[in-house]
Amino acid sequence: MPATILLIDDESRLRQLLARILELEGYAVLEAENARAGLKILEREEVQLVISDVKLPDKNGIELSAQIKQLYPATEIIVLTAYGTISDGVTAIKNGAFDYITKGDDNDRIIPLVSRAIEKATLQLRIQQLEKQVGQRYGFESIIGHSKAIQQAIDLARKVAVTDTTVLLTGETGTGKEVFAQAIHQASLRRTGPFVAINCGALGKDILESELFGHRAGAFTGASRDQKGLFAEATKGTIFLDEIGEMPLDLQAKLLRVLETHEFLRVGDTKPTKTDVRVIAATNRGLEQEANAGHFRLDLYYRLSVFQIELPPLRDRRDDIAGLAQQFARQYATKLGKRDIRLSTEFIQKLQQHPWKGNIRELKNVIERAVILAESPQNTPVELTPDLLPHEIQTAVSAANVGDSSALDLATVEQRHIRRVLQHTNGNKTEAARLLGIGLTSLYRKLSEMDTL
Repeated sequence: MPATILLIDDESRLRQLLARILELEGYAVLEAENARAGLKILEREEVQLVISDVKLPDKNGIELSAQIKQLYPATEIIVLTAYGTISDGVTAIKNGAFDYITKGDDNDRIIPLVSRAIEKATLQLRIQQLEKQVGQRYGFESIIGHSKAIQQAIDLARKVAVTDTTVLLTGETGTGKEVFAQAIHQASLRRTGPFVAINCGALGKDILESELFGHRAGAFTGASRDQKGLFAEATKGTIFLDEIGEMPLDLQAKLLRVLETHEFLRVGDTKPTKTDVRVIAATNRGLEQEANAGHFRLDLYYRLSVFQIELPPLRDRRDDIAGLAQQFARQYATKLGKRDIRLSTEFIQKLQQHPWKGNIRELKNVIERAVILAESPQNTPVELTPDLLPHEIQTAVSAANVGDSSALDLATVEQRHIRRVLQHTNGNKTEAARLLGIGLTSLYRKLSEMDTL
């Protein structure tokens, strides 16, 4: 589809001549004789480039360029005038015009200029589309659930997102704290800046300090060059400190200084570095109790918990399990090339009866495994059925069905499941043990009991 150019000029002969030249270059051209008519066209048409005269009957073209850029940031503007001046050119560029050209310049100048402007406008539009996709993937719309518990958490997160306030996300492991942190970032004024995440419990004290705050070359053995650190990388954006309760006490003091003064010291440095970041922290611990026990700084806890949001465990939002399971199933089915995936009623029921100590993360893993194991004849929908679930989930459901003569005993269910997994892995026992969530020795023992070695 050709790019669209809007010509705004009250001189009809010049406008029509320029339109003809541009059409011969393959562009779609719209025409307007004044600013008002041009703005009306922009309301209903997607235009990549506006070429406007400076002297229009109803508005100055340089003022018009500022108005267009405010309304349509991705649209580029070239300003035309019969008498070019340096001051007008500078003003036009400041107002957002792509360039400024004097009428009468030959086509060798106009056409390349138009081409570059269209290229920039196309790139800007692509960036806008990507930002929209990122917002849809990581924004609040990506959080699945209609239960009262999760909606209350979302409402709180939406309200704090538009501020620059520090946020503390609490809740059990696997409740989606990083998903919430990303959604808060995407809904904030910092969304065009970076989102940087780090797990404070995954690194040793010295490595964590260097990763967070950076270091000077020679600060310690192996520091051969300067390193910025994540607080510097996250400038104008958001830093997410997961498992903040695992951070060593002396690093907590440095973090407190960042929150209070917006500056920090790199390892081996004596001059403070300024930073402009928003901090979102998360923990599955009770930080106030940890502080009272001397394991966490109380002053840092108070500074972090200015706005605290507790994320509910999955067992408190069972009505959301079906929707989450369906979403995860679609994701993994697409990834594995399995189309038209369905979840049986019995499969959903068993999911809803499980306690989900690992919360959403555990559910996601269970669904991934089920999709991997699911098989169906060619050109028929893939259906997830209860026998694709780990045996501990089936056991819990079987216990609820005591007395039901149609229910299979646990040993039979387990043996069927092991055989199905082995069939899926083409007899690879190491991979089968991984999928079953048991040790290889345990698998060999079970196979020996089944006489299938």
